[in-house]
Amino acid sequence: MSLTIRIKPRGRAIGALVAVALATTLAACSSSGAGTPSASETGSAPESTSAMTPIHVNFGYIGDFNGTSLLAIADKEGIWAKHGLDVTTSVFTNGPLQIQAIGTGDLDFGYIGPGAFWLPMSGQSKIVMLNTLTVADRVIAQPGITSIQDLRGKTVGYPEGTSGDMILTLALQSVGMTKDDIEAIAMDAATLVPAFSAGQVDAAAIWYPAISTIKTSVPNLVELAKNSDFQDVMAFATAFVAGNDVVANDTEKVTRTLAALKEAMQWRTDNPDEAIQQTADMLGLDAKAVAADAANQQILSPDEVTTWTTDGTVDRWMTAMGAFFVSGGKLTSNPDLSTYYTGDLFVAAK
Repeated sequence: MSLTIRIKPRGRAIGALVAVALATTLAACSSSGAGTPSASETGSAPESTSAMTPIHVNFGYIGDFNGTSLLAIADKEGIWAKHGLDVTTSVFTNGPLQIQAIGTGDLDFGYIGPGAFWLPMSGQSKIVMLNTLTVADRVIAQPGITSIQDLRGKTVGYPEGTSGDMILTLALQSVGMTKDDIEAIAMDAATLVPAFSAGQVDAAAIWYPAISTIKTSVPNLVELAKNSDFQDVMAFATAFVAGNDVVANDTEKVTRTLAALKEAMQWRTDNPDEAIQQTADMLGLDAKAVAADAANQQILSPDEVTTWTTDGTVDRWMTAMGAFFVSGGKLTSNPDLSTYYTGDLFVAAK
């Protein structure tokens, strides 16, 4: 199967310690962002919302452009309030932790990168909406290591169950190797950044903007593999997920939330620079850092997601991803798309 992924780069690399800062300085925040009043707080919600009974939503996210931008826009532009939603947001360092929180009922919705797609595929949640395509992942190595083959017997750090895990596995497979051929060390991204910077591992499978942070200490690191090397194999999609019980039993909450996210997605498509600034405001980061992060993503519009959902493209992507997870032992079988992706709800949302 051949996939062609459009990439629209912009911005420049981040020179600040973004990945570690996000994991350590952000514990939980309301949907109003970093000290910025929401539309509901300033009384600017549309009058039509007065007829709606407010619905409370607990929403998880990761503190980067992919995970934050739509939530920041929905708050700043009064979109949550327009759809009668009272949203509390909580920051997480990865997708699997959010799905755990969804499983315990602490979250209604969350955000995941491609490395965590096996969790909804295994029945632990539902993918309710595709968000972006990421091109931020890399396998990087210390100076002197020049190929994936050179990693044989070397220490390689990776965040398990993430897109870093995926790209490492794909890179090894491309040269006939597996994790058994390296000394694979599973560690959190926030730990992996200083570990690589201090030379404690020979290589790492991680992503931008964390790599930009590493480059401040190891400017001559080597990039051995990247997402685009495998674009004929699969698309590295990011998504929003919801609890199985939420989807099954709370139709109004799901319908309103998807309508709000869809409206925010169109706003992000129409106003890319403003979307970067609003994301930066919510995260308390410099807009240049967020722009560099956004440069490693392909921003999707609602029309694109709708088309790809209805014409079979998403099915092809997910079939390829499911096969990957089966080959890696994450899944015992490749599930049918309809068992974990509620694309029809996104298409109908308005």
